[in-house]
Formats: sequence, structure tokens, C-alpha cells
Amino acid sequence: MSEVLGAIATPSTINELIAGSVAGAAQVLVGQPLDTVKTRAQIAPAGMFKGPMDILMRTIRQEGFFALYKGMASPLVGIAGVNSLLFTAYSVSRRIVSPFPDLSLRQTALAGSMAGAVNSILASPVELLKVKMQGQYGGANDRRLSRVAIDLYRSSGFRHGIMRGFWVTVAREIPAYAGFYTGFEYAKRRFRKSLGGPLPSWALLASGSFGGICYWMACYPLDVAKSRVQLSDRPLRRGLGYIWTELSDVVREQGFKGLYRGLSPSREPPLVHSYYALNITRIAVIRSVPAAAVTFFTFERTRGKPTS
Repeated sequence: MSEVLGAIATPSTINELIAGSVAGAAQVLVGQPLDTVKTRAQIAPAGMFKGPMDILMRTIRQEGFFALYKGMASPLVGIAGVNSLLFTAYSVSRRIVSPFPDLSLRQTALAGSMAGAVNSILASPVELLKVKMQGQYGGANDRRLSRVAIDLYRSSGFRHGIMRGFWVTVAREIPAYAGFYTGFEYAKRRFRKSLGGPLPSWALLASGSFGGICYWMACYPLDVAKSRVQLSDRPLRRGLGYIWTELSDVVREQGFKGLYRGLSPSREPPLVHSYYALNITRIAVIRSVPAAAVTFFTFERTRGKPTS
């Protein structure tokens, strides 16, 4: 216990909290439009859209450009806090995993997974409200973020309403952030080995992009399950069983390709609806490139020193 408290109570903790908040805000501003497309691809009823490009164009045409930022108030405020918690938890986890500053990639993955588990506490309610907002398509009954949150709390309370989908968020965040930080550190070390000295901005951005791709490759099916669970109002099974139930439902309804629905922005061939999920399997990856690049770049530049 004293080792854990000692790892938390360091002068760098406040610096990491501030840098994480700034990085979180930058991530939302850059990544929110494609996140809206991704989420709608995951949760829209079958046949509602022809593909991701159809989602993008119809959203802009019917609801206006700023509809791509629908639900942004939740992540803009929330993800600033989420990233603040995430990067601080990661730094603390690094100090818990090893007293030495240079971690192996395996130790980096462990520290990232620990940070992801902690991060779920804030990420779950923030993403639930975001998904609820993105699941509105510009109809007369669309609600403001504050009304969504109030109605959810009044109807289902805190545990079953605001924190709905918490355990599937935990299940997603653990492998996701193991991949996120390991990918970032791997790319950064490769650049440092080939370039030498302090990394230029483009190499730091490229390393962050690679970390973002690794994030989604490690967790995407669980993200599909999380979006469906958080949008739905149906009762969930007790314990962790609802995660497996949701994944099974996706496979039964759409096949295994449904577990990767929403990962691509490419247009599917005409009249080949069975390839819909496979042909949208890169949205999240494309979104992750600028979003993760900006996140890591902003964090490291704001903090003023490298993570390793």
C-alpha cells in the first residue's frame, strides 16, 4: 500500500492531470466527427444506411455539419477528465510496475491495462451519454444532453442508468490501453533508434497514430458490444454474462463480420449488402490516426517531457 501511495504522491501527478485534460480536449475536437459516423454505423437499424459515406452525407444534409459533433459536450468535458485520469493512472501504473523509468514493452502493456481499468470509472458514463446523443437522428423528439442525463437517472438510477455498460467498458479498456501504450512506445522507440536524439514532431504524431490503431485492433468487438448495450434500454443479465450475450447476439444477427461493423469508411459494392460490415471495418482505424496522434502529441508537449 505504501508503494502505491508513494507512486501516486509525486510532483508530476498534477502536471500529468493538466496535460491529460488538454490532450483529451484536443482529441475530441479532432476525432468527434468520425466517432459519430462510427457509432451510428454500429447502432443504426439494419438497412437504415447504405454505408459509412451514406451516414456522413445524410447526417450533414439532414442535420447540418455540426451534427457530426452531436454529443460533443459530454466527451469535451468528460474526455478531458477521462484523459486526465488515464494518463495519470498510466504514469502511476508505470511506477507500480517498475521502479525504473525504462519499461519493457510487456511491462508497458501491463501498465496500460491497469490504467484502462481505472479509466473505465469515468469513461463509462461519458461514453454512454455520447452514444445516447449520437443515436438521435435529428427528429422532433431529439433531446438535449442535460435532458438525456436527467431522464436516464430518473428512469434507471445511477447504477443501472448512468453506469449502464460499466463492465463491458472495463472489458474493452483493459486490452485497448495495453495496445494503445504499447503501440505508441514501440513506434517511438523505433523512431528514436533510427533518428537518434529528441524525436521531431512528425515522429511523435506518427507514433501516436500507431498507438491509436493498436487500440482498436485490440478491442473493437467489445466496443461494438458496448455501444449496443449503452444505446439499448432493455434489462441486462446480472454480472458479466450480458457481455457474452451481446457478442453472441451480434454474431447471430450479422455473422462474425458484425463484430467489426463500423471500423471503415469505404463504400460497399452495390447490391452486396452481406459485405456491409466488412466494408466499413476501418472507420475507427481512420479516426484513430489523427485523434491518437493529437492526443499523444498534445500530452507530451504540454507535459514538457517524454513518457520514457
